[in-house]
Amino acid sequence: MYGNSLEKVRTVEEDPERLREFEERIRSGEKIEPGDWMPAEYRRQLIRMISQHAHSEIVGMLPEGAWITRAPSLRRKLILLAKVQDEGGHGQYLYHAAETLGVTREEMIDALLSGKAKYSNVFNYPTLNYADVGVIGYLVDFAAILNQTMLARCSYGPYARAMVRICAEENFHKKQGQDLVIRMARGTPTQKAMVQDAINRWWWPTLMMFGPHDSDSPNSEVLIRWGIKTKTNDELRQAFLNQIVPELHALGLSVPDPDLRYDEESGNWIHGPIDWDHFWRVIKGHGPCNHERMQARRQAHEDGRWVREALAAYASRQGRNDAGNGGEGLAL
Repeated sequence: MYGNSLEKVRTVEEDPERLREFEERIRSGEKIEPGDWMPAEYRRQLIRMISQHAHSEIVGMLPEGAWITRAPSLRRKLILLAKVQDEGGHGQYLYHAAETLGVTREEMIDALLSGKAKYSNVFNYPTLNYADVGVIGYLVDFAAILNQTMLARCSYGPYARAMVRICAEENFHKKQGQDLVIRMARGTPTQKAMVQDAINRWWWPTLMMFGPHDSDSPNSEVLIRWGIKTKTNDELRQAFLNQIVPELHALGLSVPDPDLRYDEESGNWIHGPIDWDHFWRVIKGHGPCNHERMQARRQAHEDGRWVREALAAYASRQGRNDAGNGGEGLAL
């Protein structure tokens, strides 16, 4: 997936005994660290997941970032600005975690900008009004928290530790979104209609962001086996439904699913069929905002070229200075 760096980490032949010891460590709850032996497929899956997660945080800055200047008060502007800044930081934590596996930042960014790497489907939809900001915080960030809380127990140490801080900040994002939804639901009829419209548009993309049903997910079995994930896509989606549906109903808001029902026997809310054909079209680059999102990221990357070139020139010059001083460097 990421060229030479990934190929270089496949130098260790798979050894049945080492694999057995590796899996025993995971079963006993130990964390796998960067210098430890690991199967090439474990490393590949981690690079795929962590880089995709990092890309999602960076691209995820765009839908809400568009509303920073249009938020209705200074307080709301500050809240949104802080949230978008947090998301940029989350992307940095995750790129660092992926780099411990032998892939470079440049390779990951190139894969995103070229369309080879994926990011979450949910960020390919437009934010049509300010109510979308609240619904993204409430629904999308809550769905992310369920997934990320699970990943904080991941078997790979750097990923798990990055998720601890990310989860703490995401909880603030969810509470801010929930507060906005509550205020609008209890506001004027126009405000309540706005927030209901936003829920109608974001409901299905949010359910899709947990990923395909377990029976259709090609990676779930190995991710669970090696402790990269500790819950399946459907388990996480069910936990989301069971909590969010009663909360929305309590606010007098509805869910745009005519087949939604409560199952007395299992105690679960059961959703209707998900349009997976639509999901895969979005993942493959044919969603409402795929082109717009990638153009924005490519433009930002190009706009930052002079910074990268200046840093590279400075590092090169500093290296020559250090060499001229016998490798001791300059005192600062």
